[in-house]
Amino acid sequence: MTQPFDHTTRRNIAERCAAFARLPASEPALALKRAAVAIALTEAGDAADGTAVLLTLRAAGLRAHSSQWALPGGRCDEGETPVTAALRELHEELGLELREESVLGLLDDYPTRSGYLITPVVVWAAPSAAISPNPDEVASVHRIALGDIERADAFDFTTIPESTRRVIRFRHAGQFIHAPTAALIYQFREVLAGRDTRVADLEQPVFAWR
Repeated sequence: MTQPFDHTTRRNIAERCAAFARLPASEPALALKRAAVAIALTEAGDAADGTAVLLTLRAAGLRAHSSQWALPGGRCDEGETPVTAALRELHEELGLELREESVLGLLDDYPTRSGYLITPVVVWAAPSAAISPNPDEVASVHRIALGDIERADAFDFTTIPESTRRVIRFRHAGQFIHAPTAALIYQFREVLAGRDTRVADLEQPVFAWR
């Protein structure tokens, strides 16, 4: 169902995030590094009257996870909170300069196989916010309508020989997007529906373990 990009939708999402019983933040294991990503909400565009999540395809020249789907984000710098790191990365990757008042809430931390503990930060970008991707980091930017992530068949689960955990997949543009991105979008979808669904146990494909 289409959700207009307006004050009512922003208020409703903020209320859902506030009602979400986020697991208590904890210090990561010594092997894990702090990171943050932005679940950035903006206009759907392309004549669609709705709200969308910004998703990027990482540049091919990046040293880690090149050419993979991702939410804007990265490692927390020394002294940064997940919120300040997510807002900084949004600006560095997409040219979006948002203040902390744009933050609607936080989702659960997600530990990755590649050694990070990711905090998802839900933010609201004003209609006037211009997106200017940094070509050194971003190959392309995509707007995923909330209606698309709320479809019953948007996500599926499979298994791999290397793990006993379920592998989550999100279908977009004829491709599969995997965890951590798929897991974080899935939890956001569940939050929108008023469900406290946990995703830390959802597995990533082997190619994302490095």
